[in-house]
Amino acid sequence: MIHYITTNGIGNAWVGNELRIADRSGIPFVLHAMRKPNADFFMSGWAQDLDRRTRIIYPLSPVGLAIAIALAPVLFGWRFFAALANALFGERENPRSRIAGIAHLFVACHWARAIRREGVKHVHSQWAHSCCTIGMYGAWLLGVPFSFTGHAVDLFRDRAALKDKIRRADFIICISTFHRDFFKQNGARDEQLHIAYCGIDPSLFSPKVKHWEPGRPFQILSSGRLVEKKGFEYLIDACKLLADRGEQFQCVIAGSGPLEHDLRGRINTLGLADHVKMTGQPLKQEKIPEFMHSGDIYCLPCVWAKDNDVDGLPQMLMEAMACGLPVISTRLVGIPDLVIDGKTGLLVEPRNAEQLAEAIVSLKSDSEQAARLAEAGREWVVEKFDISKSLEPLLDQFRSKIAWR
Repeated sequence: MIHYITTNGIGNAWVGNELRIADRSGIPFVLHAMRKPNADFFMSGWAQDLDRRTRIIYPLSPVGLAIAIALAPVLFGWRFFAALANALFGERENPRSRIAGIAHLFVACHWARAIRREGVKHVHSQWAHSCCTIGMYGAWLLGVPFSFTGHAVDLFRDRAALKDKIRRADFIICISTFHRDFFKQNGARDEQLHIAYCGIDPSLFSPKVKHWEPGRPFQILSSGRLVEKKGFEYLIDACKLLADRGEQFQCVIAGSGPLEHDLRGRINTLGLADHVKMTGQPLKQEKIPEFMHSGDIYCLPCVWAKDNDVDGLPQMLMEAMACGLPVISTRLVGIPDLVIDGKTGLLVEPRNAEQLAEAIVSLKSDSEQAARLAEAGREWVVEKFDISKSLEPLLDQFRSKIAWR
């Protein structure tokens, strides 16, 4: 049995999509989450059932935690003391990471005690930060192999004990060539690293039939959690440049998040209320095709946030491309693996509203280019990011662990 640990279960859409393929491939797994999801991105019965079956770690009973810590030397013997030495003296990024790591070791004692009789063959963490620390120590205590998938915020803003995790990982899933190179720079061995793109099911996203024709406003779409790393403020600024040039367009930004009030204020301050709309609601996975088919292009101008958060390889870009939209994004982290500038989409520099506006105008004014990029983009997604194929490196590793033990 693969024990798969995350921060918030299928509160991350990618977790649900990945585990759906694992289930379809016959991989036995149990999903664990540190906390309950605070958002729901699925409507399907399968996802809702998986959500109900997810085992939530927090909140912990203080008495139960104290008992687990007291019993750990008896239950796990020398492995507990080795893990404790690592938590106390292993290489850490900062004092906060040290304290959190010690706390997560104690949580791992509670978690490992609860699952030790369940035939655990492998522990895999989706994300490389806090849940990965619990996963690493849980696997250490149980004497089973451990692996993880790294994305962005977990590798940069919230990095914790990363080099220890790389050293102890049986394998590491890289979601782009950028990530593979990053892990190698931090001490990973070639044989540990496997690229498995965060893919989608292209069959769920049929290309739109009608494209933009002069005479109606050009429809610009964007979506995602309303946080700094998505770069929505630069899309709004680009829309201001378009409006000042007299371009006829509408822009819809779908999603919710902490910056909603600020972004709405920016729209009003710039006098764009007639041009830019915000839904204030996250997109359900099953509603994405309908949303994408309402647009002419899709823009996601990601940036490296001031708090060091960043997108690794946004799934929404894949979904837009699978729906036959030409896309515009930024040269950042894993995005160039998906959006190959001038071939499968257009790339601009992060935080550059002028370049973004020019890219939008170039697609609006050149329908042949837009159609070519849309067609090539969908073909690229089908070829490289079809989840039924892109996940094979991960599934092969899971199969080997199940067969080995």
